[in-house]
Amino acid sequence: MQLPTLPKLGRLNKVHSFAVAGTATAALTVLAITAGVQGSDGTALAAGEPSNIAVVSTAGPQSITDQAGAASQHAAAEAAAKKKAADTAAAAAKKKAADDAAKKKAADEAAKRKKAEQAANRSHERKVLAAKPKAATKAPAPAAVTYSNDLDGWIKESLSVMAAHNIPGTYDGIYRNIIRESSGNPQAINLTDSNAAAGIPSKGLLQVIDPTFQAYHVAGTSMDIYDPVANITAACNYAAANYGSIDNVDSAY
Repeated sequence: MQLPTLPKLGRLNKVHSFAVAGTATAALTVLAITAGVQGSDGTALAAGEPSNIAVVSTAGPQSITDQAGAASQHAAAEAAAKKKAADTAAAAAKKKAADDAAKKKAADEAAKRKKAEQAANRSHERKVLAAKPKAATKAPAPAAVTYSNDLDGWIKESLSVMAAHNIPGTYDGIYRNIIRESSGNPQAINLTDSNAAAGIPSKGLLQVIDPTFQAYHVAGTSMDIYDPVANITAACNYAAANYGSIDNVDSAY
């Protein structure tokens, strides 16, 4: 079969298919020629005259249309990827917001419960305190009594000790006997009477000898016979045992 020359293309009254892809430098092109087909006047074409011509490109660069389609597909894929990423970020933000809200709600409920428990505890403590019997008010301890360091103070302190030991006697009875015996001198000593001659002189405010002082000494007072309070208290204790009270003594005893 003979390939037609390009000038014979003008003789075709019917173009069946003509496709050219690429540029003038397109690669291999195949022409398919089919003989024996009738022409437009119904007569058979001469042998070697083509009735159908197909030009098919088998290789070459993409057409502008193909490039545009590929770019459109790439843009669509990129837009879909961006939308998916945005949707994912929005879903993550929504989940985080929901989690934060749930945590805040839980914290608020916990704080509310704690506040209620504290209020209940305070109420219970108030009830317990209200039901608890009040302790009796303790009487304040009596203030310590101080005595003057003179005859008046010595007699008053001695009377306090005597009261604690149930020893009778009065201020006047004690004072009267002290003035007669020693004139109020706690260091007085008699070195001229029979007691002195026997080696046991009378000593102190109420002129007590050592054996009598030791026998009638009152606990809580000094063991010194010259101590004013100790001397008065021992003498009053002796007088109570032998005369009923120091008040009953009017002379040497």
